Amino acid sequence: QVQLVESGGGLVHAGGSLRLSCAASGRTDSIRSMGWFRQAPGKEREFVATISWSGGSKVYADSVKGRFTISRDNAKNMEYLQMDSLKPEDTAIYYCAARAGAITPQQSQYDYWGQGTQVTVSS
Repeated sequence: QVQLVESGGGLVHAGGSLRLSCAASGRTDSIRSMGWFRQAPGKEREFVATISWSGGSKVYADSVKGRFTISRDNAKNMEYLQMDSLKPEDTAIYYCAARAGAITPQQSQYDYWGQGTQVTVSS
C-alpha cells in the first residue's frame, strides 16, 4: 500500500501563489506516475496535472496551463504543485494521487489518494 499526505493549502488573494506538497510513504517503489486533482464546492472532482516517474512527461488541464507547475522528487518521495496567478475559480480541495501505470488524466485509473488540502483564493 501507498499512503499520500498533502500539505501547503491555505488562503491567498487572487494573483498570489501557493505550493502544494504531497508526501508518499509505504510501497513507493510501486509508484510510476502521480497527479493532482481538485474538487470545488458543488462540483465533481476534476483533473489538474499529472507527471511521469522520470518527470519528463507532464500533462495539464487547460484551465491551469501556464499558471501551475507539477514536479516530483523521487529521492524524497515527494510531489509538488506550484500554483501561480491564482484565481478565485481555483478554490477547491486539492488531492494528490498515484498509480502504478503511465500518466493519465483519468482519475478512475489512480490507485492511491490523499485526504486533500483546502485552497481558497479570495477576490
